[in-house]
Amino acid sequence: MSRLLYIRYKKPGKVLEGGEQVSQKNWNVLCRILGEHNVDTVYIHDENRKRTVADYLKGAFWFPFGYFFGITPAIVRRLVRTAGDYDFVFIDRSVFGIIAAKLKKSGYKGVIIGFFHNVEILYFKAKLGHKPWRFIITGCADRNDRWTCRYADRTISLNSRDADVIKERYGRIPDAIVPVTFNDTYSKESYPEQLTSRKPLCLFLGAYFAPNCEGIEWFSRNVYPNVDIEMKIAGKGMSRIRDNYYVPEGTEIVSDAPDLVPYYEEADIMVLPIFKGSGMKVKTCESLMYGKNIIATTEALQGYDLDYDRMGARCNTAREFIDAIKSFSENPRPRFNRYCRDVFLQRYSTESVVETFRKILNR
Repeated sequence: MSRLLYIRYKKPGKVLEGGEQVSQKNWNVLCRILGEHNVDTVYIHDENRKRTVADYLKGAFWFPFGYFFGITPAIVRRLVRTAGDYDFVFIDRSVFGIIAAKLKKSGYKGVIIGFFHNVEILYFKAKLGHKPWRFIITGCADRNDRWTCRYADRTISLNSRDADVIKERYGRIPDAIVPVTFNDTYSKESYPEQLTSRKPLCLFLGAYFAPNCEGIEWFSRNVYPNVDIEMKIAGKGMSRIRDNYYVPEGTEIVSDAPDLVPYYEEADIMVLPIFKGSGMKVKTCESLMYGKNIIATTEALQGYDLDYDRMGARCNTAREFIDAIKSFSENPRPRFNRYCRDVFLQRYSTESVVETFRKILNR
Protein backbone atom coordinates (compact mmCIF):
# COMPACT_ATOMS: atom_id res chain seq x y z
CA MET A 1 0.00 0.00 0.00
CA SER A 2 1.20 3.53 -0.79
CA ARG A 3 2.37 5.80 2.00
CA LEU A 4 1.57 9.50 2.34
CA LEU A 5 3.22 12.30 4.29
CA TYR A 6 0.64 14.86 5.38
CA ILE A 7 2.09 18.32 6.09
CA ARG A 8 -0.26 20.32 8.25
CA TYR A 9 -0.25 23.77 9.83
CA LYS A 10 -0.82 22.71 13.42
CA LYS A 11 -2.14 19.93 15.61
CA PRO A 12 -5.92 20.25 16.10
CA GLY A 13 -7.17 21.36 19.49
CA LYS A 14 -10.54 20.95 21.16
CA VAL A 15 -12.01 23.91 19.26
CA LEU A 16 -11.22 23.85 15.54
CA GLU A 17 -11.10 27.03 13.48
CA GLY A 18 -12.63 26.92 10.02
CA GLY A 19 -9.41 26.15 8.15
CA GLU A 20 -8.45 23.45 10.62
CA GLN A 21 -11.82 21.79 10.14
CA VAL A 22 -11.03 21.52 6.41
CA SER A 23 -7.57 20.16 7.22
CA GLN A 24 -9.09 17.55 9.51
CA LYS A 25 -11.55 16.51 6.80
CA ASN A 26 -8.69 16.12 4.29
CA TRP A 27 -6.75 13.96 6.75
CA ASN A 28 -9.80 11.83 7.55
CA VAL A 29 -10.49 11.11 3.87
CA LEU A 30 -6.86 10.30 3.09
CA CYS A 31 -6.72 7.90 6.03
CA ARG A 32 -9.94 6.27 4.90
CA ILE A 33 -8.53 5.65 1.41
CA LEU A 34 -4.96 4.66 2.27
CA GLY A 35 -5.38 3.40 5.84
CA GLU A 36 -4.42 5.50 8.84
CA HIS A 37 -1.25 3.45 9.38
CA ASN A 38 -0.06 4.59 5.94
CA VAL A 39 -0.53 8.32 6.62
CA ASP A 40 2.07 10.12 8.72
CA THR A 41 1.57 13.73 9.78
CA VAL A 42 4.03 16.55 10.30
CA TYR A 43 2.81 19.67 12.13
CA ILE A 44 4.57 22.90 11.24
CA HIS A 45 3.53 24.47 14.55
CA ASP A 46 3.78 22.74 17.90
CA GLU A 47 0.80 24.15 19.76
CA ASN A 48 1.94 22.50 23.00
CA ARG A 49 5.03 24.69 23.11
CA LYS A 50 4.58 28.34 24.04
CA ARG A 51 6.01 30.59 21.37
CA THR A 52 8.77 32.91 22.50
CA VAL A 53 9.88 36.33 21.27
CA ALA A 54 12.76 34.54 19.55
CA ASP A 55 10.26 32.39 17.60
CA TYR A 56 8.46 35.46 16.29
CA LEU A 57 11.71 37.23 15.42
CA LYS A 58 12.96 34.15 13.57
CA GLY A 59 9.66 33.89 11.72
CA ALA A 60 9.78 37.56 10.73
CA PHE A 61 13.35 37.16 9.48
CA TRP A 62 12.46 34.32 7.08
CA PHE A 63 9.23 35.82 5.65
CA PRO A 64 10.98 37.86 2.91
CA PHE A 65 12.75 34.70 1.71
CA GLY A 66 9.46 32.87 1.13
CA TYR A 67 9.32 30.89 4.37
CA PHE A 68 5.88 31.39 5.88
CA PHE A 69 5.66 31.64 9.67
CA GLY A 70 6.79 28.39 11.25
CA ILE A 71 8.88 27.31 8.25
CA THR A 72 12.68 27.65 8.19
CA PRO A 73 15.33 26.28 5.82
CA ALA A 74 16.25 23.64 8.42
CA ILE A 75 12.65 22.42 8.67
CA VAL A 76 12.32 22.25 4.90
CA ARG A 77 15.57 20.28 4.57
CA ARG A 78 14.32 17.81 7.17
CA LEU A 79 11.01 17.41 5.34
CA VAL A 80 12.79 16.84 2.03
CA ARG A 81 14.88 14.06 3.60
CA THR A 82 11.80 12.50 5.22
CA ALA A 83 9.72 12.65 2.03
CA GLY A 84 11.92 10.11 0.29
CA ASP A 85 10.17 7.35 2.25
CA TYR A 86 6.72 8.29 0.92
CA ASP A 87 4.83 7.89 -2.34
CA PHE A 88 2.78 11.04 -1.77
CA VAL A 89 3.37 14.34 -0.02
CA PHE A 90 0.14 16.22 0.72
CA ILE A 91 0.87 19.88 1.53
CA ASP A 92 -2.30 21.04 3.25
CA ARG A 93 -1.75 24.77 2.78
CA SER A 94 -0.48 26.53 -0.31
CA VAL A 95 1.44 29.00 1.91
CA PHE A 96 3.92 26.11 2.25
CA GLY A 97 4.57 26.04 -1.49
CA ILE A 98 8.28 26.41 -0.83
CA ILE A 99 8.24 22.79 0.38
CA ALA A 100 6.91 21.69 -3.03
CA ALA A 101 9.64 23.70 -4.75
CA LYS A 102 12.43 22.21 -2.63
CA LEU A 103 11.04 18.68 -3.02
CA LYS A 104 10.92 18.95 -6.79
CA LYS A 105 14.38 20.49 -7.02
CA SER A 106 15.77 17.74 -4.79
CA GLY A 107 14.60 15.08 -7.25
CA TYR A 108 11.71 13.71 -5.18
CA LYS A 109 10.08 10.95 -7.25
CA GLY A 110 6.68 10.76 -5.55
CA VAL A 111 3.53 12.79 -6.13
CA ILE A 112 3.24 16.25 -4.56
CA ILE A 113 -0.31 17.44 -3.87
CA GLY A 114 -0.95 21.08 -2.99
CA PHE A 115 -4.22 22.12 -1.32
CA PHE A 116 -5.45 25.72 -1.59
CA HIS A 117 -7.55 26.72 1.41
CA ASN A 118 -7.82 30.16 -0.20
CA VAL A 119 -6.08 32.32 -2.74
CA GLU A 120 -3.82 33.32 0.11
CA ILE A 121 -2.88 36.82 -1.00
CA LEU A 122 -6.59 37.72 -1.03
CA TYR A 123 -7.18 36.02 2.32
CA PHE A 124 -4.35 37.89 4.04
CA LYS A 125 -5.28 41.22 2.47
CA ALA A 126 -8.73 40.79 4.02
CA LYS A 127 -7.31 39.60 7.33
CA LEU A 128 -4.61 42.25 7.76
CA GLY A 129 -6.48 45.28 6.42
CA HIS A 130 -4.19 48.31 6.25
CA LYS A 131 -1.48 47.21 8.66
CA PRO A 132 1.77 48.81 7.42
CA TRP A 133 3.72 45.54 7.38
CA ARG A 134 1.05 43.52 5.57
CA PHE A 135 2.96 43.55 2.26
CA ILE A 136 5.65 41.28 3.79
CA ILE A 137 3.07 38.61 4.60
CA THR A 138 0.98 39.01 1.44
CA GLY A 139 4.14 38.91 -0.67
CA CYS A 140 5.26 35.69 1.01
CA ALA A 141 1.81 34.14 0.58
CA ASP A 142 1.75 35.13 -3.09
CA ARG A 143 5.15 33.55 -3.78
CA ASN A 144 4.12 30.32 -2.07
CA ASP A 145 0.87 30.08 -4.03
CA ARG A 146 2.93 30.53 -7.19
CA TRP A 147 5.38 27.81 -6.13
CA THR A 148 2.50 25.47 -5.33
CA CYS A 149 1.15 25.95 -8.85
CA ARG A 150 4.57 25.50 -10.43
CA TYR A 151 5.90 22.53 -8.50
CA ALA A 152 2.97 20.49 -7.15
CA ASP A 153 2.02 17.58 -9.38
CA ARG A 154 -1.66 17.98 -8.46
CA THR A 155 -3.46 20.95 -7.01
CA ILE A 156 -6.86 21.29 -5.35
CA SER A 157 -9.01 24.37 -4.76
CA LEU A 158 -12.20 24.79 -2.75
CA ASN A 159 -14.39 26.39 -5.40
CA SER A 160 -14.56 27.59 -8.99
CA ARG A 161 -14.01 31.24 -8.00
CA ASP A 162 -10.66 30.39 -6.45
CA ALA A 163 -9.83 28.16 -9.41
CA ASP A 164 -10.45 31.07 -11.79
CA VAL A 165 -8.28 33.44 -9.76
CA ILE A 166 -5.50 30.84 -9.49
CA LYS A 167 -5.58 30.40 -13.27
CA GLU A 168 -5.50 34.17 -13.83
CA ARG A 169 -2.73 34.91 -11.31
CA TYR A 170 -0.54 31.84 -11.68
CA GLY A 171 -1.42 30.32 -15.04
CA ARG A 172 -2.57 26.94 -13.76
CA ILE A 173 -6.01 25.41 -13.52
CA PRO A 174 -6.41 23.32 -10.34
CA ASP A 175 -6.69 19.61 -11.03
CA ALA A 176 -9.71 19.21 -8.76
CA ILE A 177 -12.28 21.26 -6.86
CA VAL A 178 -13.13 19.84 -3.45
CA PRO A 179 -15.63 22.01 -1.56
CA VAL A 180 -15.88 22.35 2.19
CA THR A 181 -17.54 19.23 3.58
CA PHE A 182 -18.27 17.72 6.99
CA ASN A 183 -18.63 14.27 8.41
CA ASP A 184 -22.33 14.07 9.21
CA THR A 185 -22.50 14.31 12.99
CA TYR A 186 -26.15 15.39 13.17
CA SER A 187 -27.99 12.30 11.97
CA LYS A 188 -31.07 11.84 14.19
CA GLU A 189 -34.32 9.92 14.09
CA SER A 190 -36.24 13.15 14.60
CA TYR A 191 -35.34 16.82 14.37
CA PRO A 192 -36.61 19.94 16.18
CA GLU A 193 -40.20 20.78 15.24
CA GLN A 194 -40.55 24.29 16.66
CA LEU A 195 -41.39 27.27 14.48
CA THR A 196 -39.18 30.33 14.42
CA SER A 197 -40.01 32.96 17.01
CA ARG A 198 -41.77 36.24 16.34
CA LYS A 199 -38.60 37.73 17.82
CA PRO A 200 -36.05 35.53 16.05
CA LEU A 201 -32.82 34.48 17.70
CA CYS A 202 -30.08 35.31 15.19
CA LEU A 203 -26.83 33.42 15.68
CA PHE A 204 -23.45 34.53 14.36
CA LEU A 205 -20.83 31.79 14.33
CA GLY A 206 -17.17 32.27 13.54
CA ALA A 207 -13.74 32.81 15.01
CA TYR A 208 -12.36 36.19 16.10
CA PHE A 209 -11.15 37.20 12.65
CA ALA A 210 -11.35 40.65 11.05
CA PRO A 211 -13.87 39.90 8.24
CA ASN A 212 -16.16 38.11 10.74
CA CYS A 213 -15.96 40.91 13.29
CA GLU A 214 -16.35 43.65 10.68
CA GLY A 215 -19.44 41.90 9.35
CA ILE A 216 -20.97 41.63 12.82
CA GLU A 217 -20.25 45.30 13.52
CA TRP A 218 -21.78 46.31 10.16
CA PHE A 219 -24.90 44.28 10.99
CA SER A 220 -25.03 45.74 14.52
CA ARG A 221 -24.98 49.31 13.23
CA ASN A 222 -27.07 49.01 10.07
CA VAL A 223 -29.54 46.18 10.58
CA TYR A 224 -30.05 45.51 14.30
CA PRO A 225 -31.65 48.92 15.10
CA ASN A 226 -34.33 48.27 12.46
CA VAL A 227 -35.44 44.76 13.45
CA ASP A 228 -36.79 43.09 16.59
CA ILE A 229 -34.40 40.20 17.24
CA GLU A 230 -32.22 38.54 19.83
CA MET A 231 -28.53 38.30 18.94
CA LYS A 232 -25.97 35.73 19.99
CA ILE A 233 -22.32 35.43 18.89
CA ALA A 234 -20.30 32.23 19.29
CA GLY A 235 -16.80 31.37 18.13
CA LYS A 236 -13.18 30.86 19.01
CA GLY A 237 -11.68 33.94 20.66
CA MET A 238 -14.91 35.95 20.42
CA SER A 239 -14.63 37.06 24.04
CA ARG A 240 -12.41 39.84 22.63
CA ILE A 241 -14.85 41.26 20.09
CA ARG A 242 -16.12 44.10 22.28
CA ASP A 243 -12.54 45.31 22.79
CA ASN A 244 -12.32 46.48 19.18
CA TYR A 245 -15.80 46.32 17.60
CA TYR A 246 -19.28 47.58 18.36
CA VAL A 247 -21.78 44.94 19.50
CA PRO A 248 -25.21 45.90 20.93
CA GLU A 249 -25.73 45.68 24.65
CA GLY A 250 -27.56 42.52 25.65
CA THR A 251 -25.93 40.40 22.97
CA GLU A 252 -24.70 37.14 24.46
CA ILE A 253 -21.15 36.22 23.46
CA VAL A 254 -19.94 32.63 23.77
CA SER A 255 -16.21 32.05 23.30
CA ASP A 256 -14.44 28.73 22.68
CA ALA A 257 -17.43 26.50 23.38
CA PRO A 258 -16.43 22.84 22.85
CA ASP A 259 -19.99 21.87 21.84
CA LEU A 260 -21.96 24.15 19.52
CA VAL A 261 -24.94 21.86 18.95
CA PRO A 262 -27.18 23.54 21.60
CA TYR A 263 -26.49 26.95 20.04
CA TYR A 264 -27.36 25.73 16.57
CA GLU A 265 -30.54 24.04 17.75
CA GLU A 266 -31.89 27.06 19.63
CA ALA A 267 -31.18 29.53 16.81
CA ASP A 268 -34.01 30.60 14.51
CA ILE A 269 -31.67 32.00 11.86
CA MET A 270 -27.95 31.77 11.09
CA VAL A 271 -26.83 35.23 10.00
CA LEU A 272 -23.60 35.44 8.00
CA PRO A 273 -22.83 39.07 7.00
CA ILE A 274 -19.37 38.42 5.55
CA PHE A 275 -18.15 40.77 2.82
CA LYS A 276 -14.45 39.91 2.43
CA GLY A 277 -12.35 36.80 1.98
CA SER A 278 -11.42 33.91 -0.24
CA GLY A 279 -12.11 30.18 -0.29
CA MET A 280 -15.38 28.99 1.28
CA LYS A 281 -16.95 29.74 4.62
CA VAL A 282 -16.93 26.65 6.82
CA LYS A 283 -19.78 27.87 9.02
CA THR A 284 -22.07 27.92 5.99
CA CYS A 285 -21.49 24.20 5.51
CA GLU A 286 -21.95 23.51 9.20
CA SER A 287 -25.20 25.48 9.18
CA LEU A 288 -26.45 23.33 6.30
CA MET A 289 -25.57 20.18 8.22
CA TYR A 290 -27.68 21.31 11.19
CA GLY A 291 -30.58 22.22 8.91
CA LYS A 292 -30.64 25.90 9.75
CA ASN A 293 -32.36 28.80 8.08
CA ILE A 294 -29.55 30.94 6.67
CA ILE A 295 -29.43 34.63 5.78
CA ALA A 296 -26.05 35.35 4.23
CA THR A 297 -24.09 37.52 1.82
CA THR A 298 -22.81 36.41 -1.56
CA GLU A 299 -19.33 36.09 -0.05
CA ALA A 300 -20.55 33.75 2.69
CA LEU A 301 -22.23 31.58 0.04
CA GLN A 302 -19.28 31.34 -2.37
CA GLY A 303 -18.82 27.79 -3.60
CA TYR A 304 -22.27 26.59 -2.46
CA ASP A 305 -24.97 25.59 -4.94
CA LEU A 306 -28.20 26.56 -3.20
CA ASP A 307 -31.75 27.77 -3.76
CA TYR A 308 -31.50 30.97 -1.72
CA ASP A 309 -35.23 31.38 -1.17
CA ARG A 310 -35.55 27.88 0.29
CA MET A 311 -32.34 28.32 2.30
CA GLY A 312 -33.50 31.64 3.80
CA ALA A 313 -32.17 34.60 1.85
CA ARG A 314 -29.11 35.97 0.14
CA CYS A 315 -28.60 39.58 1.26
CA ASN A 316 -25.89 42.14 0.50
CA THR A 317 -27.45 45.39 1.72
CA ALA A 318 -28.92 46.49 5.02
CA ARG A 319 -32.35 46.80 3.42
CA GLU A 320 -32.19 43.21 2.16
CA PHE A 321 -31.19 41.90 5.60
CA ILE A 322 -33.95 43.91 7.28
CA ASP A 323 -36.61 42.66 4.87
CA ALA A 324 -35.49 39.04 5.16
CA ILE A 325 -35.53 39.10 8.97
CA LYS A 326 -38.93 40.83 9.08
CA SER A 327 -40.25 38.12 6.78
CA PHE A 328 -39.27 35.52 9.39
CA SER A 329 -40.87 37.57 12.16
CA GLU A 330 -44.13 38.02 10.29
CA ASN A 331 -44.30 34.52 8.82
CA PRO A 332 -42.81 31.96 11.23
CA ARG A 333 -41.52 28.81 9.57
CA PRO A 334 -39.84 25.61 10.82
CA ARG A 335 -36.67 26.25 12.78
CA PHE A 336 -35.28 23.06 11.23
CA ASN A 337 -34.85 23.67 7.50
CA ARG A 338 -35.21 20.29 5.77
CA TYR A 339 -34.06 21.68 2.43
CA CYS A 340 -30.69 22.80 3.89
CA ARG A 341 -30.19 19.46 5.59
CA ASP A 342 -30.93 17.55 2.36
CA VAL A 343 -28.55 19.73 0.32
CA PHE A 344 -25.82 19.06 2.86
CA LEU A 345 -26.29 15.30 2.58
CA GLN A 346 -26.32 15.40 -1.21
CA ARG A 347 -23.43 17.80 -1.86
CA TYR A 348 -21.47 18.78 1.24
CA SER A 349 -21.09 15.69 3.41
CA THR A 350 -17.64 14.10 3.35
CA GLU A 351 -19.08 11.06 1.58
CA SER A 352 -19.65 13.25 -1.48
CA VAL A 353 -15.91 13.95 -2.00
CA VAL A 354 -14.31 10.57 -1.25
CA GLU A 355 -14.34 9.56 -4.92
CA THR A 356 -12.66 12.83 -5.92
CA PHE A 357 -9.82 12.12 -3.50
CA ARG A 358 -9.54 8.59 -4.87
CA LYS A 359 -9.01 10.01 -8.35
CA ILE A 360 -6.40 12.45 -7.06
CA LEU A 361 -4.53 9.48 -5.54
CA ASN A 362 -5.24 7.25 -8.57
CA ARG A 363 -7.16 4.88 -6.33
